[in-house]
Amino acid sequence: MTPSSAPSLGPGLVWRLVPLQAALSAALALLVVGTLWGTGLLLAERDEDGAIDVLRKAVEHNPAGGLALRSTPELAELRAEAPDLWFIIRDRQGHVLSEGMVPPEFGRIGDALDQISQARLGWQLLQDDPRKPAARLKRVESAAGNVQIITAAQGRMSPGKAALATSLAFLGLVLPSLLLMTLATLIATPMVVRRALAGLDEAAEEARQIEIGRRGARLPAGRIPTEVAPLVNAVNDALERLDEGYSRHQRFVANAAHELRTPIAILNTRLDALPQGPEKIRLLEDVGRLAILAEQLLDIQRLDQSIPCFNCVDLVAIGHRVAADLAPIAIAAGYDISFESEVACVEVFGNQGAIERALINLVQNAIQHGGRRGTISIGVSAPGTIDVIDQGAGIPPDQREQVFEPFYRLRPLHSGAGLGLNLVREIVRLHRGEVAVLDGPDGGAHFRMTLPSISTAR
Repeated sequence: MTPSSAPSLGPGLVWRLVPLQAALSAALALLVVGTLWGTGLLLAERDEDGAIDVLRKAVEHNPAGGLALRSTPELAELRAEAPDLWFIIRDRQGHVLSEGMVPPEFGRIGDALDQISQARLGWQLLQDDPRKPAARLKRVESAAGNVQIITAAQGRMSPGKAALATSLAFLGLVLPSLLLMTLATLIATPMVVRRALAGLDEAAEEARQIEIGRRGARLPAGRIPTEVAPLVNAVNDALERLDEGYSRHQRFVANAAHELRTPIAILNTRLDALPQGPEKIRLLEDVGRLAILAEQLLDIQRLDQSIPCFNCVDLVAIGHRVAADLAPIAIAAGYDISFESEVACVEVFGNQGAIERALINLVQNAIQHGGRRGTISIGVSAPGTIDVIDQGAGIPPDQREQVFEPFYRLRPLHSGAGLGLNLVREIVRLHRGEVAVLDGPDGGAHFRMTLPSISTAR
């Protein structure tokens, strides 16, 4: 799976949190409404003034002078809508008419409130039993004269009305709260995820900078979330094992290269004692290649294990010295060798020994692959360029980058181990320069090293 197609953690968390919040909000609304209804705290308010008005119109005196109710459509409808309806009607003469299950608390207060025109009677919600009913008292004019009517103002909510109240509570309270929480989740979750995983960005940046030359580098685990810490620790353990393996490999190569130098020197001495002839020349060349390979292996180890000391070096002097040292080898192999520089001194900031080894490897590469004919030219120019040109078969454009890879050979049957040009590239990179393969003027290979000038390097 590519990084672009991998799922994002933030949106994934949002789409998991929002349904959970909706379910919890709905469950909370049902629990609250159910609890209130079950304990009697959720009461259905009636139109008590409307009920009193219906009773006012229906009350009258009976033939005996007492109070009675006429059968009116409004009264019948009120009784149908409120099966638990109760009321007390009392006139000025003390006649009383009641209907329904009158709570005892309200059955004996009429006389005491005879001078009160209206009142709402009830209980303290948090200190008294919520199941106790409330009542409404009002004195009104009727066909039976001025009467006092006390009736229930509230009653327990029916299941149907409880369902309606639940729906209204969801639409009026839960739904807006859910929308607000969803909006907060959409905004807050990505921010929280980014802040929580900020340490991963640092670890990823550190991982991008890990190279073969940066041994000992580890991913920072200080700000890594606990859930991700095992992965980071596992990567650090893997890096430690790689460092140990690479160090063992380096020690093995260095020891092998050192061990090779002694038998090569002995072999050279014995070959020198042989009589001159073509066979001796070929054997000396073979031994020379072995010596070069051993030196290249040692050069690679020196480059990896130490930081070269940089100072001002003269490329012209290095070019003169390398041309003079390798001239006998080049001439013996069938080449002419030349050195040219338009200026007397070209100074760069670098390590003299490393730059000299890089130039030696370029010239040795020209000797091995130049076709044993023509001239090998070494040129130095300002501000910091060294060119090595031969008149051999050249390097095809599609392989000019690959020749710098370790153990790569242009033709499998060619001599050499493919380490020289790789060493050149590493030395040039160490000096923050560039090395490239160009077209030679006569069709041969043209290697150019470009090193930063003193002002640029500093």
